[in-house]
Amino acid sequence: MARSPFHVRREQHHLAWDGSIAPVLHVGSGDEVTFDALDASNGQLTAVSTAADIATLDFANVDQVCGPVYVDGALPGDTLQVELLDFQPGDWGWTAAIPGFGLLADSFPEPALRISKVGGGVAELLPGLRVPTAPFCGCLGVAPAGEARSTIPPTELGGNMDTRHLTAGAVLWLPVAVPGALFSLGDGHAAQGDGEICGTAVETPMAARARLSVRKDVRVTAPEFRTEAPLGRSTNTAGWYAADGVGPDLLTAARDASRRMIDRLVAEHGLAPVDAYLLLSVAGDLRISEIVDMPNVIVTMYCPRSIFG
Repeated sequence: MARSPFHVRREQHHLAWDGSIAPVLHVGSGDEVTFDALDASNGQLTAVSTAADIATLDFANVDQVCGPVYVDGALPGDTLQVELLDFQPGDWGWTAAIPGFGLLADSFPEPALRISKVGGGVAELLPGLRVPTAPFCGCLGVAPAGEARSTIPPTELGGNMDTRHLTAGAVLWLPVAVPGALFSLGDGHAAQGDGEICGTAVETPMAARARLSVRKDVRVTAPEFRTEAPLGRSTNTAGWYAADGVGPDLLTAARDASRRMIDRLVAEHGLAPVDAYLLLSVAGDLRISEIVDMPNVIVTMYCPRSIFG
């Protein structure tokens, strides 16, 4: 990746959305910025880590973001346009089940960690199980006015959105809350399914390049974006496994669908349940199939069959 004259180094990061944090760069509207971001563990996990290392993670030092970048001319009420130009993941990534975290935390209370080889357009989560990569950053946002916010939950100003369609070519619009917008990004993902059910994707260091522009003719009150590729396009070259979850709310239905798909992958492919759980976080897609026929809704978990060879 060609480095812009405006570059944010991996050590130039912070752990909260906070308008009082001094910017590491000042750029003009329309300038390109490159970012060199560590993985979401902030370097605590490496390509040789094991599940035992999950227990020693300092959770006060994760989900860091690189920046902030001050964009000249950005004022509260404006919109920051973020053109996502390029993402280059590292040659490895990690996926973990972290106790107490994730959609099915009660079913998987023990730590688990899988290290993927990343390259050639795939991430090898398990031997012979190759998931196509579609790199993006899970965390992109701007600073709030008022009190600081954690980087972990998403807000109306962006943050940890984990939206896998924000790949290279997409354009993101964020509402500006403080002068200069104070934009930051991080949380590189080599691959992720819709829903990221275990709470981690193929987490990887990421080199990113974006163009930041002030839009005074566009008004948004929460993140909006445009993609070049159709959202329905998939790297899957075969059919799908699908399991419907039925319940009185989306969370209950999503948990039901995910559990049943895990059972299907265990039966069909002999995966350990925890590996099926991690795989669905990386490659499975949760989608709302029905939300109007009360008292129940349907959420469907889809898993691409082509990843099994």
